[in-house]
This record gives sequence, structure tokens and C-alpha cells, in this order.
Amino acid sequence: MVQVSPLLHKIHLYPPYPTPRTSLASQRHPTRFFKATPLIFDDAMQLLLCLSKPAQHLKKNPLMAASGSGSIMWFRKGLRIHDNPALEYASKGSDFVYPVFVIDPHYMEPDPKAFSPGSKLAGLNRIRFLLESLVDLDTSLKKLGSRLLISKGEPGQVLIQCLKEWGVKKLCYEHDTDPYYQALDIKVKEYTSAAGIEVFSPVSHTLFNPADIIQRNGGKPPLTYQSFLKLAGQPSWLSSPLLTSISSLPPVGDVGSCEISEVPTIKDLGYGDIEQEWTPFRGGESEALKRLKESVSDKNWVANFEKPKGNPSLFVKPATTVLSPYLKFGCLSSRYFYQCLQDVYKNVQKHTSPPVSLAGQLLWRDFFYTVAFGTPNFDRMKGNKLCKQIPWNDDDELLAAWSEARTGYPWIDAIMVQLRTWGWMHHLARHSVACFLTRGDLFLHWERGRDVFERLLIDSDWAINNGNWLWLSCSSFFYQYNRIYSPISFGKKYDPNGNYIRHFLPVLKEMPRYAKGVHI
Repeated sequence: MVQVSPLLHKIHLYPPYPTPRTSLASQRHPTRFFKATPLIFDDAMQLLLCLSKPAQHLKKNPLMAASGSGSIMWFRKGLRIHDNPALEYASKGSDFVYPVFVIDPHYMEPDPKAFSPGSKLAGLNRIRFLLESLVDLDTSLKKLGSRLLISKGEPGQVLIQCLKEWGVKKLCYEHDTDPYYQALDIKVKEYTSAAGIEVFSPVSHTLFNPADIIQRNGGKPPLTYQSFLKLAGQPSWLSSPLLTSISSLPPVGDVGSCEISEVPTIKDLGYGDIEQEWTPFRGGESEALKRLKESVSDKNWVANFEKPKGNPSLFVKPATTVLSPYLKFGCLSSRYFYQCLQDVYKNVQKHTSPPVSLAGQLLWRDFFYTVAFGTPNFDRMKGNKLCKQIPWNDDDELLAAWSEARTGYPWIDAIMVQLRTWGWMHHLARHSVACFLTRGDLFLHWERGRDVFERLLIDSDWAINNGNWLWLSCSSFFYQYNRIYSPISFGKKYDPNGNYIRHFLPVLKEMPRYAKGVHI
């Protein structure tokens, strides 16, 4: 059983910096092309699918075919046991439950042409984080008398094959608003409808159902945070207990001829022996609940949390919860997180409120999910009615210098090294480099920067990543284009002694605090 802390239980619920070079203003660098992949989906948890032979210890169970009462629990995001209504429903009235995760080669297969180790769409840090999350989920399922079944291939084809082979009566999975999964769901539902298979797909990845918010707004998504809050109100589920633990699950039935394996390793996926600095953040529900417990146990910190305040240069102990990658993969339920925060707020004299509070950040997440779901072409400039049509520059050399931490601005380059090595950085650090690439300095297209973030961030989220790049480039939502993050003074404000810069740019560690009047 996944353990939830006593405090929360009552709620129910890269390379190193290169040889010093002169700045971009005085030296042009060799062109390195980064083909922007138009990601029309969240490359986060769709990194699905794996191969192999049926696990030898899975015995054929002749009762399965006779009973016909099996269910498939299709894990995509929602890689957790706590607050997982799809898993709960799959187990009700079922003699057998098949917990399935499909490894999609489109997201996992090594791409030697990519600018960093990984697949075409995801860097190795995020792939590794996902695999760790799957191992943790498998461990939790085994404690409940089940296990995670890993398969490989195009998700729709794999699921349909499993549905045919196992003769189940129910297919359960968490609802997903990303375009990739929306299209996939249509394909799968066409088969289940014809086959008479019940589909249960609850909304549990967000606090609200984006479709409900849009319907309340006359069929259009609210375009400001405040209008979103007025429409959303309080979550309807907040007055009911969330199921935070399961004592047992029905066993896995006969897998027949379907190819099933254990969770693969990085090496199993074809990456060989990779030498790189890995993210310090480990994937999985167990780690997510541990980090959540540590965060909410400091009631004073939770009550006084106020974004955008916070120090982006803190890296030994970041100034935020670092729960975003766990929310992205669904290792942590945003609903459970929200309830835990409400419990803290009830027991303190005063606390901050949205949009700056910690709960307000979860509401920002839902805001972007709602706008993204209701806006065609949300992930691009052309055809996006919310996006200003700006004649951005097109310079692959400048883009490569930015993505490879060769701009000559230590604050900017240190952040980009942290992105490449950790797959994560503070939100104000993200603001700095996004502003620098777009309206602040290089005037390059926000889609190009979005693609780099989409690949390297372990918390890369389709709706939030696109929404933030639209915002920070002043293409939508925010239009005060003259409010610029200085690549020098902003870093100097938070990192006056250059500790952050020296850590991520060790080539500068012996440099004095000021060199020729320039802060390093």
C-alpha cells in the first residue's frame, strides 16, 4: 500500500560550460541546426510503450476467458495509486485487472540527430524520470497483488490488440486534454463502441474539467486568470473524501499472446552507456508524496508562499516545492495537493491568496489547461487566434548559442546549463532565458525556444509550456513588452556573489566577483 503521511491522511484523500568564448555581439559561432519539431502534444507522459516476451511467471488463468469480467487500467499520465478514480473503477466488480503502460517508440526511440541525448521529442533526463516513475508504480502494484504490464508499439494498436486478446468488459484511463491523446482516444473509442466495451475516463489530472469551464463561458475559454477563477469557483470534489490508498487489487489475468515485459532500463531502450550529469530529482509516486509531506509540514512557508517572489539562484535547496515534474506525470494528484494546502490554510491565522499563493499556482495550471484545450493551434503562432503575429528573426546560429549556453552572458548560460544537466530550473530562471531569446535580446521565435524546453525539461507540459512561452514573448496574455529581464542586473540581484554561476559554469569559478565592471 502506498503510504500517505499521518499529517495528510486525514484529508482522505552538459556538458560542462565550454571553453570561454567571446560574446555573441563580437563573434559568430558555427551553425548548428536544431530542427524544431512541432509538438502538438504533451511529450511528457506520452513517452509510452516497450517490448519483450511474456513474463515467464505470468501463468495462464483459464478462469479469465470464462468469467469475462476483466478490466484494463491504461496508465498514461496518472502514474500513481492515490486518488486514481480510473484504477478504483477498474477494480470494482472485476475478477481481473490488467494495468498496462505502452512505451511509444515515437517518444522513446534514440535519435542520434537530436542536439542532446534522447529521443526525437524528449531528453534522457525526462525519459529516465518516467522509467523511475514506472518502476515505482510497478512496485506499488505488486504490493497490492498486481503488477505493471509493459508493452511496446503504437498505443492505439496495442490497446486494441489487448482488448481483443483479453476479452475485457471495461477500459479505464485518466482523461487527457492534450491533442495527441484526444486523437488517440477517438481511435480507441471507435473500437470499444463497436465491441460493446465500457470506457471510463474520469477527469483527475486537473482540479477542474476544462470542458465544463469552457461550456460555462459560452463555448469559449476564459482568457484571464481572474475570469477563470470566477467561472471555476470551488472544485466540486472538494467536499468529498479522496481515496488515498487501496488495500488490494484483483490479480492480473492471462496475457495470452500479447508481448509483455518488465519496465525497461535506459540501456534496454537502446541508449547504451550514457555518460552525462543526471537530474537530482528522482521519479515516482513515493518520491512525490515524500516531497509533498516535506513541503506542507512547514505550515508557515506554505501560508506565506508568494509567487513571483523566490530566489532562482538557489540550487542546493531550491526555493520551490519542485513538485511540477510529479504533477506532470501524475505521480502526484493535483487534487490531493490542493486538499492538503486547504488543510494548512484552515489551521493558520492568515495566508496568501491566488494568484500568488501555492494553491494559486495549481489554479494557474488549470487556467493554462483550459485555454489550451479550447484554443485550436495553441502550440503555434500561425492559426492561433490568441497569438500576435510577430515577424520573429530566424537565425539557427543564435538559437544554437542560446541552447548550448554560449551567449556570453554568464547568468543566461548558467541557467541553460542547469536546464541541460538537471532538466529543471526555477520559474524566474525560465523567465530570464525565455525573455532573452525572444523580445528581450535575440528576437527569435518563441516556438524555437518552446521546443528546446519541451525536450529538456523533466516537467515539460504541453499546455503550460506553450502558455508560458506565449506569455513571456508577449505574444498573448501579457503585452508589456518593455518589461525586460536584464541578463546582467537580474542575475546580480539574486546571485550577487556568483555562486550559482560558478556552480553551473565551472570554467568561471576562479573569476573575481567583477571583471572589468561586468558581473559574473
